[in-house]
Amino acid sequence: MKRFIGFVKKEFYHIFRDRRSLFILFGMPIAQIMLFGFAITNEINNVDIAILDHSKDTNTEEIINKISASKYFSINQFIDKESDIETIFKKGKIKAVLNFEKDFSKNLIKDYKANIQIVTDATDPNTANTISNYINAILTQYNKELNNKVAFSYQIVPQTRMVYNPELKSVYMFVPGVMTIILMLVSAMMTSISIAREKELGTMEILLVSPLKPFQVIVGKVFPYIFLSIINAIVIVVLSIFIFKMPVLGSLVLLGLESVLFIITALALGILISTISATQQTAMMISLMGLMLPVILLSGFIFPISSMPLPLQVISNIIPAKWFIIIIKGIMLKGVGIQFIWKETLILVGMTIFFIGISVKKYKIRLE
Repeated sequence: MKRFIGFVKKEFYHIFRDRRSLFILFGMPIAQIMLFGFAITNEINNVDIAILDHSKDTNTEEIINKISASKYFSINQFIDKESDIETIFKKGKIKAVLNFEKDFSKNLIKDYKANIQIVTDATDPNTANTISNYINAILTQYNKELNNKVAFSYQIVPQTRMVYNPELKSVYMFVPGVMTIILMLVSAMMTSISIAREKELGTMEILLVSPLKPFQVIVGKVFPYIFLSIINAIVIVVLSIFIFKMPVLGSLVLLGLESVLFIITALALGILISTISATQQTAMMISLMGLMLPVILLSGFIFPISSMPLPLQVISNIIPAKWFIIIIKGIMLKGVGIQFIWKETLILVGMTIFFIGISVKKYKIRLE
């Protein structure tokens, strides 16, 4: 029995000395419950909306103030004409526009009825529906308060219009998200084991004595996987178009170039994981468990980022998938050009350079 107790103590000592095991045992569950608890929500908060007020009277001002005072919406800007609606939607920040008809108060007093058009960006149909329901609830409450003060019943009629996805097809949301997840995880996993494999097989010595510089080794490891991942991307796009009837309103060439850029970013991240991992098993665990949850939860694929707590919103900015989803939805569903997605493109370029640079630095440290 003493031998058994001694053996158990030894195993505890081994576990406590291994920080990676402790992180997997305690760190990962905590991180997962925090992510699921805060990121998974059907509610919306601080959604950016715009106002198109043709009337500019007392009632429209009261409604705008009520919406602005709620925690659900943040009035980002006021626009002057209906042609501006499409432009601000293409920029991607505004999720809804409230369009007040001309002579809103006059119509309410004269005809006991006035109209408001709620225009939502339905590239994410679930969020668009939620936004519409929340605005309708605020308008219903205002209408109730208004009728308490008068003898005759006034009626404010909201009219909802969904743009880019009027039929609210969920496939328009899931195809870009699934494409992003597949390219991210597969590309990162493929390269994450490349250098770790060399260490396990004992072939690192060959690279040590070779005339290749660290940068050349890193790029050489990434290069073959680019072509394999491009084939993956082509297959996904073809299936999306012909099987799921996903529209591509923008340039196919631009979509292809942006996909290649994202693939290189994911491969560079995989190489970075490979350089800091001692074994293939560790590299696979980091690339699978460490990337899957953040990519799904913090990329805006399923849950709106604006509804998450501020720390998670900040963390989401370092997730490459977030920027690629904005790009791919813009090209496929909104038909935008590079003038609307150049910022997101530059961010992916910057991330790629950063990942490769850190990989080269880490690789040098391991060679010394």
